[in-house]
Amino acid sequence: MGHRLSRIYTRTGDAGTTGLGDGSRTSKNSARVAAMGDVDELNSLIGVILCEELPDDIRELFTGIQHDLFDLGGEMSIPGAVLLKATQPVRLEAAIDRYNADLGPLKEFILPGGNRSAALTHLARTVCRRAERVTVALAAEEAVSDAGRQYLNRLSDLLFVLGRWLNKAAGGGDVLWQKGKNA
Repeated sequence: MGHRLSRIYTRTGDAGTTGLGDGSRTSKNSARVAAMGDVDELNSLIGVILCEELPDDIRELFTGIQHDLFDLGGEMSIPGAVLLKATQPVRLEAAIDRYNADLGPLKEFILPGGNRSAALTHLARTVCRRAERVTVALAAEEAVSDAGRQYLNRLSDLLFVLGRWLNKAAGGGDVLWQKGKNA
């Protein structure tokens, strides 16, 4: 980090632009700023999940994800920067395989819910999918690292698996969708 913030408000964004990590300025409604915001929101939501009672291995996994998401946000704040490594999405794949191995096969669609930590994890999955969509839109206009896009794709899959796993670990199960339940 080139310099630390000593003042939180600078007034430089009052006209609708924001500074990027390379010193350039861009509109606050640009695809880059939208992607940065969605990744930041996702990271904040992971922070909320970390306030829950979690098994130590899940807590460690979520903490690592927060650091990865901060790296991804750093990439997005500096056009052309690459901070994520190809190993980071691969690490998520290993976690998906590990936690999915404890789960039964899906035969029905599930609803996001169950216990609080699982429901929050499902919410994080939806925010992650939005961050991925916005990042793909950004990549259509500007360079975005392959690892960054892959990371978000794998992370949403991992969050789905962890939502299921957290329900099972709490002694519950998936909340199954019932077609036409209220028809």
